Amino acid sequence: MPIEDDDRPRKKISHEIGQDLYLLSVEDLTERIALLTAEVDRLKEAMSKKRASKDAADAFFKS
Repeated sequence: MPIEDDDRPRKKISHEIGQDLYLLSVEDLTERIALLTAEVDRLKEAMSKKRASKDAADAFFKS
């Protein structure tokens, strides 16, 4: 029984900065943009939490 395209396990999407984009389809590019956008949001959230911790420590030690 042949395996349908939908039944095949999908390769995990990854992206390497500077990677050649020539062979990627519009769908592939759209998936990568979503992946990278989610990663940027995650990084911004981590940065915000770290700033808040630093600001709290600075305020504590300045008092």
